[in-house]
Amino acid sequence: MKLFYSPASPYVRKVLASAHLLGIADSVELLPSAASPVARDMTIAPVNPLGKVPTAYLDDGTALIDSRTICEYLHEQAPEKGLFPAGSDRWEALRLHAIADGLLDAALLARYEVAMRPEALRWTDWLKGQIGKIDAAVAALDASVDHLNGREDIGSITTGCALGYLDFRFAHHDWRSNTPKLAVWWEAFSKTPPMAETKPN
Repeated sequence: MKLFYSPASPYVRKVLASAHLLGIADSVELLPSAASPVARDMTIAPVNPLGKVPTAYLDDGTALIDSRTICEYLHEQAPEKGLFPAGSDRWEALRLHAIADGLLDAALLARYEVAMRPEALRWTDWLKGQIGKIDAAVAALDASVDHLNGREDIGSITTGCALGYLDFRFAHHDWRSNTPKLAVWWEAFSKTPPMAETKPN
């Protein structure tokens, strides 16, 4: 599998961390990209009209678009590892996955508002709204620590990528003070191979 990537993208990190968890990271060939929030990467556009990362394509030419789709594909390469677990565990994993993905969506929108939009055009209420979503998602994950403890699947991987992105891009935003249980969980989970091997730079 070939993967268009950016080392700073938390969605790319989700894919790479999943591959590490499944023990198939060596089968992923990384391709550089120049995708940005305001410009499609025209190298990617032939296989993904959105021109964004992560985008993967297989040896048979099949394009896989979006981190969720790519992670589903990776799961099928090693289903016994339970990246997407079965039964009732599946729904809890997907619930955590959705909350953490929503946190990432809000964090990226907040990041773009500050890093990409000219200062004179920035919308303070928009930024506050995204930060509010971040804080609500972090609180919900803190309340779910009992479900995160001992979990190694798409739920914990995405939660780790979301918290890692906050540390990477929002170091000034102290999310730990009000969510001490989640902070303890992340301190330990950040040292696991899928997280340690995919830390953004």
